[in-house]
Amino acid sequence: MDSIFILLMVLVMIASVLLVIIVMAQNPKGGGLSSTFGGASSTQFGVQRTNDFMEKATWTLGGVIIVLILLSVILTGKPTQTAPVQQQPVKQEAPAKSAPASTSTPVQAPAK
Repeated sequence: MDSIFILLMVLVMIASVLLVIIVMAQNPKGGGLSSTFGGASSTQFGVQRTNDFMEKATWTLGGVIIVLILLSVILTGKPTQTAPVQQQPVKQEAPAKSAPASTSTPVQAPAK
């Protein structure tokens, strides 16, 4: 499950970088890359086609990012809040009763 999340996040990052590149290539006044491709003879068709492509690419990449993020949320599941786990009391065993000390002297092994 973690590998799917990582893959989706890498795809989101790639799409985000591409989106930034496309938006930076656009000129807010209609120039941008379209003015580079458009010449004196093909001004109408070259500029319009490039602007259309840039606009479609912007919307498409934005949609791709949204879909990838929604997929990552759906596949990984949302975190659930649970009550803190209550620890069960540990049963302590009573210490083993030691044998009473004997009053007699210990038996020694015979000397060799």
